[in-house]
Amino acid sequence: MNVPDDLRYSSDHEWARIEGGSIRVGITDFAQDNLGDVVYLQLPEVGARFDAGATVGEVESTKSVSDIYSPLAGEVVEVNTALEDQPDLLNRDPYGEGWICVVRLDSADQVESMLDAAAYRALLTD
Repeated sequence: MNVPDDLRYSSDHEWARIEGGSIRVGITDFAQDNLGDVVYLQLPEVGARFDAGATVGEVESTKSVSDIYSPLAGEVVEVNTALEDQPDLLNRDPYGEGWICVVRLDSADQVESMLDAAAYRALLTD
């Protein structure tokens, strides 16, 4: 299972790449593998505000429908519109072209509440 060391993780299997006062958000390799082939994605709207843990979208796969959660509180400032035509990017490149949105954080200190790669790997083995 691919768990890049330079990212932070939520226990709901979202990842966050820190980009100044914002985070780029996606679902982990573990999440996409468990979902199976992604066929549809409901993206959040730019300008929408979310609390940490709030549902920001939905992923539909050949196996199930799952919510996508905001790992931290903030405002969506960008979404990956390429996923509208190519939802399978979540399966093919979950940490690259398969990112979901960029969230400008209410407070950069929130990042400390997320799991580092070692803690996320430990979560996966429990």
